[in-house]
Amino acid sequence: MSQHLSKKQFAQHMENNKAKFYRLAFCYVKNEHDALEIISEATYKGFINLGKLENPEFFDTWMSRIIINCAYDLLKKQKKYEFIVPDDTLPAREEDLSVDDRLDLYQALNTLQPDERTLIILKYFEDRSFREIAETLKLPESTVKTRLYRIIGKLKSAVSV
Repeated sequence: MSQHLSKKQFAQHMENNKAKFYRLAFCYVKNEHDALEIISEATYKGFINLGKLENPEFFDTWMSRIIINCAYDLLKKQKKYEFIVPDDTLPAREEDLSVDDRLDLYQALNTLQPDERTLIILKYFEDRSFREIAETLKLPESTVKTRLYRIIGKLKSAVSV
């Protein structure tokens, strides 16, 4: 028999992960207001559908998927698909890049589709494993790897042009 989270446990998990969830939302919309709107909507949807979470140990993955879907919904509504990552979520390697290289990286990320950006964000900015990404996106792990390597190739081409 599966164990479900209580309302109190849901609230505690949300509190414990609020910074991580906010960063995830912010990566899509690049502003505090919209990121908070996404988190609010995702929290509501998560709370309403709490009974559908069959395994509490996958709470982070489950909520990440809800946040990503809410971000997509907001972006579709606003027709905003440009992408700039906030400085505090950039990988440490980014410090080694010159200003020109950073601008090239941001421009390259702007060329990606939202689903491609999701893979990059989850892998390199959220530091998720291939398995965690696969669980979050409900894709086979091999598909995640293949798509990610294809996207990296696409980014390398865009940066080297």
